[in-house]
Amino acid sequence: MTTQPLTSLSDASAVLCTLLVFMVPMACAGLALVNTGLGRSRSAAHAMLSSLCVVGVAAIVYVILGFSFQGAAGMPAHAFTFGGKAWNWIAAAPFFLRGLRFDFSPVSLTVLLQIFSVALAALIPLSSGADRWRLGATCASTALLAGWTYPLFAHWVWGGGWLAQLGANYGLGAGFIDGGGSGTIQVVGGLTALSITWILRPRPGKYTADGASAAIPGHNVVLALLGCTCSWLGWLGLNSAGAILFRGVEPSRVILIAVNTTLSAAASALTVAVVTRVRFGRPDASLVANGWMAGLVASSASAAFIKPAAGILVGAVAGTVLPFAIDVLESRLGIDDPGGAISVHAIAGVWGLFAVAALSDVDVHGGSRGQWLAQLVGIATLLGFVLPLTYGLNWLLDRVYRQRVDVEGEWRGMDLHELGAGAYPEFVIHSDEFIEG
Repeated sequence: MTTQPLTSLSDASAVLCTLLVFMVPMACAGLALVNTGLGRSRSAAHAMLSSLCVVGVAAIVYVILGFSFQGAAGMPAHAFTFGGKAWNWIAAAPFFLRGLRFDFSPVSLTVLLQIFSVALAALIPLSSGADRWRLGATCASTALLAGWTYPLFAHWVWGGGWLAQLGANYGLGAGFIDGGGSGTIQVVGGLTALSITWILRPRPGKYTADGASAAIPGHNVVLALLGCTCSWLGWLGLNSAGAILFRGVEPSRVILIAVNTTLSAAASALTVAVVTRVRFGRPDASLVANGWMAGLVASSASAAFIKPAAGILVGAVAGTVLPFAIDVLESRLGIDDPGGAISVHAIAGVWGLFAVAALSDVDVHGGSRGQWLAQLVGIATLLGFVLPLTYGLNWLLDRVYRQRVDVEGEWRGMDLHELGAGAYPEFVIHSDEFIEG
């Protein structure tokens, strides 16, 4: 079967959309810097090299395999009939992008945007696996994400799949809405990060014998803050291009999207600064950086559909929740997530999906009746299907190819152990003096 094709674009709109898509790699660069800055100095070069390799693997696997499963609205797909309705569940496009015209068409722009988007999703778990995730394992895990997990869910949301059909088939609002990828990119990546932390287990020294959590600070918060700035530019392109291509919004709404994206990030960062000032007596720079990123993540689903005041609220809620989410995961649940990726991407992403139903302008999508339920179905699918799927795939990978580095490698640092040279050869980078014995 085929679904209703993507909205056609005028020449001017196509050029604008292309320029917006070209901004998205800045989000990848920013996230790589954040991940590296919040990790340890003795694994800094390894973190950046892993980021580069992950982007490369994600792009190649997606082009060979992933897009054939994701497709785009209007392209051939497999469907099943239930309740007298046809439910689209997976695309049926050729491998290697065969037969695709590379021009200003919406489909070709979608392919380009999705190459960058799947790379962004694949970068998220690197933060949770920092200081102990082998380079080869990161590449293998990325191949699973880019070749199957991401394309499958992205098809359901953006390729005319069954989540997008909830409105037409069951009258649930406009179906599951995720304009810029709060769920499709961020939550999928965040749930993969959660799976990786479960499989790799905590770093040595992170938890004492009685289960108390020890602080292992990031080695360069300046890199993390610089990454926030780069990510901001990338998210402007991601949210805008996604809304135009996948939700058919007018290109003139790019200004509103940029305003809401900026306000959400700013409100989240400032809220985290206030919360950490109250809790700890001074703002925490690394948490503020994570707050900025959480605001960007939360903005993605709804930036095209909310008013600026609501954009501030989206960010403020994300910034309020973030520090407590990180504390609960780390101190209460024993999840060692060095860069806070699970809280930043999975939890803030889920809030962004809720914000579509709670705060969006209903006139934009032609009525919000049932929109809450549509968003809940999408979130339940992420937690009830995508999380077990990505955990199961990575668990099987770990049985075949051990993902965690050995004890000697962790002690020496990933740079020396896997690359043979450190990122900062002039400095002593093996001290653990900040860890309580």
